[in-house]
Amino acid sequence: MGGAERTARKRRQQQAAGGQAVAKARGGTDVKKTAAIIGAVVLAAAVVIGGVLWTDASKNATEGETIPTAQPASTDFPERRDGVVVVSGSPEAPVTIDVYADFLCPVCAQFEESYGDRLQREMAQGNLRVRTHMVPMLVERSDPPGYSLDAANAALLAADEGRFTAYHDSLFAAQPEEGKRGYDDGQLIQLGHDLGITGQAFAEGVREGKYERQLTAEMERIAQDPELQQDFDGNRGFGTPTVVADGRIVDFSEGQWLDKLLAGTAS
Repeated sequence: MGGAERTARKRRQQQAAGGQAVAKARGGTDVKKTAAIIGAVVLAAAVVIGGVLWTDASKNATEGETIPTAQPASTDFPERRDGVVVVSGSPEAPVTIDVYADFLCPVCAQFEESYGDRLQREMAQGNLRVRTHMVPMLVERSDPPGYSLDAANAALLAADEGRFTAYHDSLFAAQPEEGKRGYDDGQLIQLGHDLGITGQAFAEGVREGKYERQLTAEMERIAQDPELQQDFDGNRGFGTPTVVADGRIVDFSEGQWLDKLLAGTAS
Protein backbone atom coordinates (compact mmCIF):
# COMPACT_ATOMS: atom_id res chain seq x y z
CA MET A 1 0.00 0.00 0.00
CA GLY A 2 1.41 3.43 -0.99
CA GLY A 3 1.73 6.45 1.28
CA ALA A 4 -1.24 8.22 -0.33
CA GLU A 5 -3.43 5.15 0.17
CA ARG A 6 -2.37 4.84 3.81
CA THR A 7 -3.17 8.52 4.38
CA ALA A 8 -6.62 8.14 2.79
CA ARG A 9 -7.39 5.05 4.84
CA LYS A 10 -6.30 6.78 8.05
CA ARG A 11 -8.47 9.76 7.16
CA ARG A 12 -11.51 7.51 6.64
CA GLN A 13 -10.89 5.75 9.95
CA GLN A 14 -10.61 9.06 11.78
CA GLN A 15 -13.75 10.42 10.15
CA ALA A 16 -15.68 7.25 11.07
CA ALA A 17 -14.47 7.51 14.64
CA GLY A 18 -15.57 11.13 14.73
CA GLY A 19 -19.03 10.26 13.44
CA GLN A 20 -19.48 7.59 16.10
CA ALA A 21 -18.46 10.03 18.79
CA VAL A 22 -21.00 12.62 17.62
CA ALA A 23 -23.80 10.04 17.52
CA LYS A 24 -22.98 8.94 21.02
CA ALA A 25 -22.92 12.52 22.26
CA ARG A 26 -26.36 13.25 20.77
CA GLY A 27 -27.85 10.28 22.58
CA GLY A 28 -26.61 11.34 26.05
CA THR A 29 -27.57 13.99 28.59
CA ASP A 30 -24.21 14.48 30.30
CA VAL A 31 -23.12 17.96 29.18
CA LYS A 32 -19.52 17.49 30.32
CA LYS A 33 -19.31 14.13 28.55
CA THR A 34 -20.81 15.63 25.39
CA ALA A 35 -18.34 18.51 25.48
CA ALA A 36 -15.45 16.11 25.94
CA ILE A 37 -16.56 13.97 23.00
CA ILE A 38 -17.03 16.99 20.73
CA GLY A 39 -13.57 18.14 21.75
CA ALA A 40 -12.19 14.74 20.75
CA VAL A 41 -13.90 15.02 17.36
CA VAL A 42 -12.39 18.47 16.80
CA LEU A 43 -8.99 17.10 17.79
CA ALA A 44 -9.41 14.19 15.37
CA ALA A 45 -10.26 16.66 12.59
CA ALA A 46 -7.17 18.68 13.44
CA VAL A 47 -5.07 15.53 13.22
CA VAL A 48 -6.53 14.78 9.78
CA ILE A 49 -5.83 18.31 8.54
CA GLY A 50 -2.34 18.23 10.01
CA GLY A 51 -1.67 14.89 8.34
CA VAL A 52 -2.75 16.24 4.97
CA LEU A 53 -0.53 19.28 5.30
CA TRP A 54 2.42 17.14 6.40
CA THR A 55 1.90 14.73 3.53
CA ASP A 56 1.74 17.53 0.96
CA ALA A 57 4.90 19.09 2.35
CA SER A 58 6.83 15.81 2.44
CA LYS A 59 5.68 14.90 -1.07
CA ASN A 60 7.61 17.88 -2.41
CA ALA A 61 10.61 17.53 -0.10
CA THR A 62 13.07 17.55 -3.03
CA GLU A 63 11.75 20.78 -4.57
CA GLY A 64 14.45 23.44 -4.75
CA GLU A 65 17.05 21.15 -3.17
CA THR A 66 20.59 20.74 -4.48
CA ILE A 67 21.54 17.09 -4.89
CA PRO A 68 24.64 16.48 -2.74
CA THR A 69 27.66 15.08 -4.57
CA ALA A 70 28.94 11.71 -3.41
CA GLN A 71 32.58 10.67 -3.29
CA PRO A 72 33.04 7.16 -4.75
CA ALA A 73 35.43 4.78 -3.02
CA SER A 74 37.41 4.68 -6.27
CA THR A 75 37.12 5.80 -9.87
CA ASP A 76 40.48 4.38 -10.92
CA PHE A 77 39.05 2.15 -13.62
CA PRO A 78 37.79 2.66 -17.17
CA GLU A 79 34.09 3.18 -17.81
CA ARG A 80 32.17 3.62 -21.04
CA ARG A 81 28.62 3.71 -22.28
CA ASP A 82 27.61 0.74 -24.43
CA GLY A 83 24.12 1.56 -25.69
CA VAL A 84 22.04 1.93 -22.53
CA VAL A 85 24.51 -0.07 -20.42
CA VAL A 86 27.54 1.40 -18.66
CA VAL A 87 30.56 -0.90 -18.54
CA SER A 88 33.01 -0.21 -15.71
CA GLY A 89 36.31 -1.99 -15.07
CA SER A 90 39.02 -3.62 -17.11
CA PRO A 91 38.00 -5.75 -20.10
CA GLU A 92 40.57 -8.27 -18.81
CA ALA A 93 38.88 -8.61 -15.42
CA PRO A 94 38.28 -12.31 -14.65
CA VAL A 95 34.73 -11.76 -13.33
CA THR A 96 31.90 -9.78 -14.91
CA ILE A 97 28.53 -9.08 -13.33
CA ASP A 98 25.44 -7.32 -14.64
CA VAL A 99 23.55 -5.13 -12.17
CA TYR A 100 19.99 -4.07 -13.00
CA ALA A 101 18.77 -1.18 -10.87
CA ASP A 102 16.28 1.69 -10.78
CA PHE A 103 17.31 5.02 -9.26
CA LEU A 104 13.97 5.18 -7.41
CA CYS A 105 14.16 1.63 -6.02
CA PRO A 106 14.88 1.71 -2.25
CA VAL A 107 16.31 -1.83 -2.23
CA CYS A 108 18.69 -0.79 -5.02
CA ALA A 109 19.89 2.06 -2.79
CA GLN A 110 20.44 -0.44 0.03
CA PHE A 111 22.39 -2.66 -2.36
CA GLU A 112 24.63 0.26 -3.31
CA GLU A 113 25.13 1.21 0.33
CA SER A 114 26.10 -2.35 1.21
CA TYR A 115 28.24 -3.30 -1.78
CA GLY A 116 29.00 -0.21 -3.88
CA ASP A 117 32.37 0.63 -2.30
CA ARG A 118 33.54 -2.97 -2.46
CA LEU A 119 32.55 -3.29 -6.10
CA GLN A 120 34.50 -0.14 -6.95
CA ARG A 121 37.60 -1.32 -5.11
CA GLU A 122 37.50 -4.66 -6.92
CA MET A 123 37.15 -2.85 -10.24
CA ALA A 124 40.10 -0.61 -9.41
CA GLN A 125 42.20 -3.70 -8.62
CA GLY A 126 41.30 -5.30 -11.94
CA ASN A 127 39.36 -8.15 -10.36
CA LEU A 128 35.89 -7.22 -11.54
CA ARG A 129 33.97 -5.66 -14.40
CA VAL A 130 30.45 -4.35 -13.80
CA ARG A 131 27.81 -3.78 -16.46
CA THR A 132 25.24 -1.38 -15.02
CA HIS A 133 21.74 -1.39 -16.46
CA MET A 134 19.62 1.61 -15.39
CA VAL A 135 16.09 0.30 -15.79
CA PRO A 136 13.14 2.74 -15.52
CA MET A 137 10.87 0.15 -13.94
CA LEU A 138 9.35 2.59 -11.43
CA VAL A 139 8.63 5.35 -13.94
CA GLU A 140 5.05 5.69 -12.63
CA ARG A 141 6.07 5.63 -8.97
CA SER A 142 7.11 9.27 -8.58
CA ASP A 143 4.85 12.32 -8.36
CA PRO A 144 4.85 13.57 -11.07
CA PRO A 145 5.69 10.33 -12.90
CA GLY A 146 8.92 9.95 -14.85
CA TYR A 147 11.78 10.43 -12.38
CA SER A 148 13.35 6.99 -12.77
CA LEU A 149 13.48 7.47 -16.56
CA ASP A 150 14.84 11.03 -16.25
CA ALA A 151 17.53 9.87 -13.81
CA ALA A 152 18.56 6.92 -16.00
CA ASN A 153 18.85 9.22 -19.03
CA ALA A 154 20.96 11.73 -17.08
CA ALA A 155 23.25 8.96 -15.80
CA LEU A 156 23.92 7.77 -19.36
CA LEU A 157 24.75 11.34 -20.36
CA ALA A 158 27.11 11.54 -17.37
CA ALA A 159 28.78 8.37 -18.65
CA ASP A 160 29.36 10.12 -21.98
CA GLU A 161 31.25 12.76 -19.98
CA GLY A 162 33.29 10.22 -18.00
CA ARG A 163 31.49 10.99 -14.74
CA PHE A 164 29.11 8.06 -14.44
CA THR A 165 30.28 6.55 -11.14
CA ALA A 166 30.11 9.79 -9.18
CA TYR A 167 26.76 10.71 -10.74
CA HIS A 168 25.31 7.25 -10.11
CA ASP A 169 26.49 7.24 -6.48
CA SER A 170 25.13 10.74 -5.86
CA LEU A 171 21.65 9.84 -7.08
CA PHE A 172 21.50 6.75 -4.89
CA ALA A 173 22.95 8.49 -1.83
CA ALA A 174 20.27 11.22 -2.03
CA GLN A 175 17.48 9.00 -3.35
CA PRO A 176 13.98 10.57 -3.35
CA GLU A 177 11.21 8.66 -1.63
CA GLU A 178 9.17 6.36 -3.82
CA GLY A 179 5.70 7.78 -4.52
CA LYS A 180 6.81 11.38 -4.01
CA ARG A 181 8.58 14.05 -6.01
CA GLY A 182 11.87 13.12 -7.68
CA TYR A 183 14.42 15.60 -9.03
CA ASP A 184 13.64 17.75 -12.05
CA ASP A 185 15.80 18.42 -15.09
CA GLY A 186 17.33 21.54 -13.56
CA GLN A 187 18.43 19.62 -10.46
CA LEU A 188 19.84 16.76 -12.53
CA ILE A 189 21.77 19.25 -14.68
CA GLN A 190 23.09 21.07 -11.62
CA LEU A 191 24.38 17.79 -10.18
CA GLY A 192 26.32 17.26 -13.39
CA HIS A 193 27.80 20.76 -13.13
CA ASP A 194 28.76 20.14 -9.50
CA LEU A 195 30.58 16.99 -10.61
CA GLY A 196 32.55 18.88 -13.25
CA ILE A 197 30.37 18.40 -16.33
CA THR A 198 30.38 21.78 -18.04
CA GLY A 199 29.55 20.99 -21.69
CA GLN A 200 26.21 21.96 -23.20
CA ALA A 201 25.64 18.46 -24.58
CA PHE A 202 24.89 17.12 -21.12
CA ALA A 203 22.32 19.79 -20.25
CA GLU A 204 20.68 19.56 -23.67
CA GLY A 205 20.54 15.78 -23.45
CA VAL A 206 18.85 15.94 -20.05
CA ARG A 207 16.23 18.42 -21.25
CA GLU A 208 15.57 16.58 -24.50
CA GLY A 209 15.52 13.09 -22.98
CA LYS A 210 18.23 11.92 -25.38
CA TYR A 211 18.26 8.26 -24.35
CA GLU A 212 14.73 7.90 -23.00
CA ARG A 213 13.30 6.07 -26.00
CA GLN A 214 16.13 3.53 -25.92
CA LEU A 215 15.79 3.09 -22.17
CA THR A 216 12.04 2.48 -22.46
CA ALA A 217 12.54 -0.10 -25.20
CA GLU A 218 15.23 -1.84 -23.15
CA MET A 219 12.95 -1.93 -20.11
CA GLU A 220 10.27 -3.65 -22.19
CA ARG A 221 12.80 -6.21 -23.41
CA ILE A 222 14.16 -6.89 -19.93
CA ALA A 223 10.68 -7.34 -18.46
CA GLN A 224 10.01 -10.13 -20.99
CA ASP A 225 13.41 -11.85 -20.73
CA PRO A 226 12.82 -15.30 -19.14
CA GLU A 227 16.44 -15.41 -17.96
CA LEU A 228 15.77 -12.42 -15.68
CA GLN A 229 12.53 -13.70 -14.16
CA GLN A 230 12.37 -14.56 -10.45
CA ASP A 231 9.71 -15.75 -8.03
CA PHE A 232 8.21 -13.06 -5.80
CA ASP A 233 5.73 -14.46 -3.27
CA GLY A 234 4.37 -16.96 -5.77
CA ASN A 235 4.44 -14.56 -8.73
CA ARG A 236 7.10 -14.70 -11.40
CA GLY A 237 8.56 -11.56 -12.91
CA PHE A 238 11.45 -9.13 -13.07
CA GLY A 239 12.50 -7.00 -10.13
CA THR A 240 15.27 -4.67 -9.07
CA PRO A 241 17.97 -4.97 -8.02
CA THR A 242 18.96 -8.04 -10.02
CA VAL A 243 22.56 -9.26 -10.23
CA VAL A 244 23.63 -11.70 -12.95
CA ALA A 245 26.93 -13.55 -13.35
CA ASP A 246 27.70 -16.12 -16.05
CA GLY A 247 24.11 -15.92 -17.23
CA ARG A 248 22.66 -16.83 -13.83
CA ILE A 249 20.90 -14.68 -11.24
CA VAL A 250 22.99 -14.21 -8.11
CA ASP A 251 21.49 -14.47 -4.64
CA PHE A 252 23.11 -11.39 -3.10
CA SER A 253 21.22 -11.89 0.16
CA GLU A 254 23.97 -14.38 1.00
CA GLY A 255 26.70 -12.23 2.55
CA GLN A 256 29.63 -13.95 0.83
CA TRP A 257 28.22 -13.83 -2.68
CA LEU A 258 30.89 -11.52 -4.07
CA ASP A 259 33.76 -13.37 -2.38
CA LYS A 260 32.50 -16.60 -3.94
CA LEU A 261 32.21 -15.04 -7.37
CA LEU A 262 35.72 -13.62 -7.21
CA ALA A 263 37.06 -16.94 -5.95
CA GLY A 264 35.21 -18.82 -8.67
CA THR A 265 33.25 -20.88 -6.13
CA ALA A 266 29.75 -19.46 -6.58
CA SER A 267 27.20 -22.22 -7.08
